[in-house]
Amino acid sequence: MIWNKEMECADRETMRALQLEKLQKTVKYEYENVAPYRKKMDDAGVKPEDIKTLEDIRKLPFTTKEDLAANYPKGLFAAKDEDIVRVHASSGTTGKPKIAGYTRGDLEIWGECVARALTCAGQDKNSVIQIAYGYGLFTGGLGAHIGAETIGATTIPMSSGNTKKQIMFMKDMKSTAFCCTPSYALTVAEGLAKEGVDPSELSLQAGIFGAEPWTEGMRENIEKGLGLKAYDIYGLTEIIGPGVSISCDEHNGMHIQEDYFYPEIIDPETLEPLPDGEIGELVFTTLGKEGFPMIRYRTRDLCYLMRDKCACGRTTVRMGKILGRTDDMLIIRGVNVFPSQIEEVISRFEELTINYMIYVGRENNKDTFDLEVELAPGLEIDDIGFVENLRSRVDHALRDMLGIGCKVKFLNADTLPRSEGKAVRVKDTRKLHDK
Repeated sequence: MIWNKEMECADRETMRALQLEKLQKTVKYEYENVAPYRKKMDDAGVKPEDIKTLEDIRKLPFTTKEDLAANYPKGLFAAKDEDIVRVHASSGTTGKPKIAGYTRGDLEIWGECVARALTCAGQDKNSVIQIAYGYGLFTGGLGAHIGAETIGATTIPMSSGNTKKQIMFMKDMKSTAFCCTPSYALTVAEGLAKEGVDPSELSLQAGIFGAEPWTEGMRENIEKGLGLKAYDIYGLTEIIGPGVSISCDEHNGMHIQEDYFYPEIIDPETLEPLPDGEIGELVFTTLGKEGFPMIRYRTRDLCYLMRDKCACGRTTVRMGKILGRTDDMLIIRGVNVFPSQIEEVISRFEELTINYMIYVGRENNKDTFDLEVELAPGLEIDDIGFVENLRSRVDHALRDMLGIGCKVKFLNADTLPRSEGKAVRVKDTRKLHDK
């Protein structure tokens, strides 16, 4: 199903013409209403009238998370205070949050984008959508909520946590879609198994999961554990929230709502644009937002773009699965390591769950690299022969993937803490000692 065929299936020429028109308006609007960005443009020697083609976007300066911090809380807002009807903030754990302001028009855009995403996942006005993202300043809960109400679905605002109640509502309300982080989806799947509930007893059709990177192996575990099709939704507070893009039934990238969000991929070192298919840092420019517009915002997310027509019928540009973040990358013994690489290896072993922790430290001026991962239910760490054989195979697979080895420790099932939101997978204590 397609929510807005005119936009989601537009030909390239039509889309590019619309994007240029909206880009020119956005640049003029930001130049006139956001003093810090106007200064950036002036320093770069570029004026709004210099944007004559889409390619001219490269003349514009980037916006970074440092710009947001320097202009906290509302220095990058473009709308007047009386026109801001909603405020959200990033869920970051360090420093000041990134504050985003929304006008009524922005909320309409958001509802439209999430409506497209939910429709892409097979939902409509007859659906029952259970939302287990956190509500509040985090955009996940209210973002999914506004989209569910836009398509006219029955909306259950559960928020995160209370797994037993989540399962009760799934059964009693016959929920057709479940929205949460992928790590919490696994927690709910474990809850079903513990209660002896067969996923076939539920009415679930689709899971709309996002807010953290996840692998194809994790998708398979979730789909099996919850008895649904899992879709990857992407968004970030600085751009609008969830609904910037979503995967379709083809699972070949995530369709970007590019009439509202113009994507670029750049080399994070040189800042030069990269061709389609090449991995780099994702950059977004909002097209039409009023409260908190962003021009060339560096997301820090690593992926690539695809522009070929998808088999689902949509023509919008697709972004590949997020491979990691430039600021989440671990440099261990001089090697670049992403947690998603480790998760990909773990997912290959049916003897393991996707519950793991990475520990990085430093002893005697050398990096230490340890991994704890749970065995699948029914397997025990007391079986020494089995454990040593498994450790050898996991060690080999990790070394092949990463180029370095790590110390692997297996734990019995249900040992590590479970996530009700974004999972914390890494503890790096080196920064506590570095000067």
